[in-house]
Parts: sequence; C-alpha cells; structure tokens
Amino acid sequence: MKPSPQQRLWMYEAMYRSRRLDDAVLAAYMEGKTPVFHMGRGPLPGEMHQSFGQEPCAAGVCVHLGKDDSVGAGHRPHHVAVARGVDLKKMVAELFGKKTGLSGGRGGHMHLYSAEANFFSSGIIAEGMGPGAGMALARKMQGKPGIAVTYIGDGAANQGAFHEVLNMVGLWKLPFICVIEDNKYGVSVHKKDSTAIERNSDRAAAYGIAGEFVAGNDPDLIFEAAGRAVVRARSGQGGTILELETERLHGHFIGDSGGYRPDAERKAMQDPIPAYRERLLTEEVSSAADMTALEAKVQGQVDEAMRFGRESEYPDATDALERLYA
Repeated sequence: MKPSPQQRLWMYEAMYRSRRLDDAVLAAYMEGKTPVFHMGRGPLPGEMHQSFGQEPCAAGVCVHLGKDDSVGAGHRPHHVAVARGVDLKKMVAELFGKKTGLSGGRGGHMHLYSAEANFFSSGIIAEGMGPGAGMALARKMQGKPGIAVTYIGDGAANQGAFHEVLNMVGLWKLPFICVIEDNKYGVSVHKKDSTAIERNSDRAAAYGIAGEFVAGNDPDLIFEAAGRAVVRARSGQGGTILELETERLHGHFIGDSGGYRPDAERKAMQDPIPAYRERLLTEEVSSAADMTALEAKVQGQVDEAMRFGRESEYPDATDALERLYA
C-alpha cells in the first residue's frame, strides 16, 4: 500500500513542523549560554535531545494511526509528539517548565504526556515497552479498538525490558508495534560496538512476531512497512518489530559536538526533509506555491507556540506536591 498524495503531504507537513519546532527550541535553549561549552542559564531548563533527521520515522508511522491508538516515545520525543498531534502550545509550555504545559511544567521535554492524544514519552531507556504492551493488552482484554506503538532507539534493544515485553507480545499476540529508530549510535557508542546482531528486526523470530527493516530514512517506504504492521496488529495477527534506518543529524543532545563520528560518516549524512520536498515537487504532488504556503502556515503555528510558552506563567512552588497521584 503506497501513500496517497494527501498522505504524502501530511507526512511532509508533520516533518516540517517538527523541524521548525526543533530549530526554535535550539535557539531558545542557547539563549544565555556560551557558544563553546554551552554553560549558563537560559529560558529552557535541563538537557535537550532533538529530532533533527529522524522526522520520517514519526510521520511514516503516525499517519496510519487513529484516536484509539496509543503512542509512546523515548528521550528524543519531539518528532513523534508532533506527528501524533500533541497540542503544540501546551508541549512548548512544558519544555519551558510553565504551568500551562502538558503536565503543568513537571515533566519537561523527555516526559511529555497527553491524554487527549494518547501519547507519552520517557527519558528512561526502553521504559516505554512495558506501558505500551500493557495498553495493547488492555485493549485486547476489554475488546476495545486500538493498537499500541512504542518508539525506542537501537541502544534500547539491548535492555532487558525489550526482550521480556516482546516475549509476552508474541505469547499473547498483542496488537503492539515496537518501532526501533536505528541512528547507529547509543549516545557516542556505535551500534557495531554494542549489539551482537546487525539488524534488531531479525530478533523478532525469537518471539514469534514479525520483523521488518526499512533502509534509507524514506517516508514513503516507512509508510508502506508501517501499514503492513498496523494491518497485522488490527487483524489479530500480533506484534511487529519495525526497525527504521535513520540519521541523527546533530549530536546526542544539545552541546554534543559529535566528535566521535568519522568525518566521512558526517559528510555522507543526508537531510530527509529537503530531499522529500524536492521529490514531492518533481512528482507534482504539490506546487511550489502551495508548498511555500504550507510552510508559512507551519512556521506561524510554531511561532505562536513559542510565544505561548515564553509568556505563560511558571507554576507556584506551593503546588509542587499536587497532581502526583491519581
């Protein structure tokens, strides 16, 4: 199943929105910091992991999902949150630590949560595997519609939770998709130095589930593979490991220069967004004028969200112990 022109434009818009958001967040994060060591205090607190280059992994999967499906992301969640439709203004306010944020400023950028979008993320490696499979199990036991998708990095496939959860997914044929974003690095350690198998999708055979690997960081190819995984999950055929080759165009976090990457490897990296834009224009999926109008609309949305985040109030310290338990 190939994406329709409307679906391709949806994917481009999601990717472009994520990129413009990360650009704005990067600029805000660097305010008040020295350019070399990134020391100092700015309006955005804490560490910041961004999604530059990995946008196709979110757009190509989330385009298939509906309101009954749940989505979990890891410590690099912005592109997934955007593609899932998380409220952009509330998300930015959460990054700024403001009380208008998704969790009232308590979660920060790695721990985004939106009940409206059925979305969560966690900074703990592979932590989303258990909750994601639990949501899939709940839907199956209750006879309710919906599947669960959990995003992890290639390094998280070496965590015990990955193996334990996928064993249960295979045993109970849960409607669960594990999306592995293979950017080849766990922080500064190359995959070949940490993982005994070239493709983590090959591990699916050990759990009695499907496994697919998608090369090239191509939104259209990701769309096709994700479509097959979603059909399997919705039809009761069980889970899938969907391993997506992608690129981390920047360092692991803001401030990581990526000096551990060979120069040839850096030069070979390709930005998927301008490449996809050019393809959509060449194949006459959109005109240059319409594309420019779409991009202007998205930039306006990001600018508005950034203003909302900056201008919102900080939470009152006396409320620190509120909303900790249901």
